Amino acid sequence: MARVKLTLPDACHFHTEVAVRIGDINYGGHLGNDAVLSLAHEARLQYFKSLGYSEIDIEGVGIVLADAVVVYRAEAFHGEQLTVRIALGDFNPYGFDMFYQLENQAGAKEIARIKTGIVFFDYQTRKIAPIPARFLERAGLTELAVPKESA
Repeated sequence: MARVKLTLPDACHFHTEVAVRIGDINYGGHLGNDAVLSLAHEARLQYFKSLGYSEIDIEGVGIVLADAVVVYRAEAFHGEQLTVRIALGDFNPYGFDMFYQLENQAGAKEIARIKTGIVFFDYQTRKIAPIPARFLERAGLTELAVPKESA
């Protein structure tokens, strides 16, 4: 069976710390696979909050996750502090990929790599929405070439 490979972008747009909670631990005594996405979610919330946004209000629209990929690299245990680095890439008119690297602070050991596909969504019309230009400005991403919509 071929293994999934996930290459992280060189740039880091945000980083934060999260703790491995007791509820994140599975019957094997280490960080559960379901909890890894929960920790990524917490880091994503902190990223948007640092820009003055929430996941349901980014310049009047929200986001939804289109997909997720997780590559596990090492175990993590209850009480460990993890550094989560976030990078954005692969932009299109309606969203981008958000990449996360989880690393144990104490041992500088990589725990996981994650990618989530982010799509902007208008919760009023229940339809996808273009990336808000103001979001790109506030995030310092205006230099990225976002493809225009096809006619």
